[in-house]
Amino acid sequence: MVDDTAGPLGEREWRLIREDVRGGPMQMALDEVAAETAAAGGPRTVRVYRWRPSTLSVGYGQDPDTVDWDTCAERGVSVTRRQTGGGGIYHDVDGDISYSIVAPRSELPGDLLDAYHLLCEPVLNALDRLGVGADYAAESVPATWSPACYLRALHPAHDIVAAGRKVSGNAQYRRRESVVQHGSLTYSVRPDAHLDVFSGHGVTHEEFRERVVGVDELVDASREETVTALEASLAEWADAFEGSWTDAELDTAREKVNRKYDADEWVRRRPEVRS
Repeated sequence: MVDDTAGPLGEREWRLIREDVRGGPMQMALDEVAAETAAAGGPRTVRVYRWRPSTLSVGYGQDPDTVDWDTCAERGVSVTRRQTGGGGIYHDVDGDISYSIVAPRSELPGDLLDAYHLLCEPVLNALDRLGVGADYAAESVPATWSPACYLRALHPAHDIVAAGRKVSGNAQYRRRESVVQHGSLTYSVRPDAHLDVFSGHGVTHEEFRERVVGVDELVDASREETVTALEASLAEWADAFEGSWTDAELDTAREKVNRKYDADEWVRRRPEVRS
């Protein structure tokens, strides 16, 4: 449970959706659907999810030319575009564990830093449960290659590090009536697979490992144990009941996949031209 200074989260109805295994476009559509459900007075959502097949999620404003489309096609890596900004993330089916927290905007801190620090609490708690000593990045660190999220400059507000390397990246997008925070927790580092889906980076395997660490390098915990720790932490933080998607939510999400998250007009769109 969150403490009294963190806001009225515990007084609202929250559901936990345990690790949900779906394709990348559907996972992003479900985040959007969860935001609509919360805004309409339905349950707030905390969830853990797995990307199958492995997926590259590119940031909202990311240039599609930074993606190696041929490699993605050859290796069966799905590509979708997030609502959140930042660089692309390769979500390996085994190496990545993702989560999202969705609630009405009025129930969360208006200050972005305060909101991040509130919503990252269960992520840090889960790592602590596993015996991983993790915290926010103590200071900004220059980017190695900005189109890749895990190689961007570290930001003390929302990047979580362990043993001096990034283990979790987190991002928010704010709709008029709701907020979605989602994040990636690296269970196992896959440098070559991560780098190969990008085009024109020149980053070596060794340079990637200098920036990124996986839970499996830090503690003797299986992926299943790591997922369980994250689910338990999210559930306790929000005092959530174990829930599931409704048929109506799944139908709406499928429509969003077809219209948006799996459509070239969205996935391969060019950054907006700014004056």
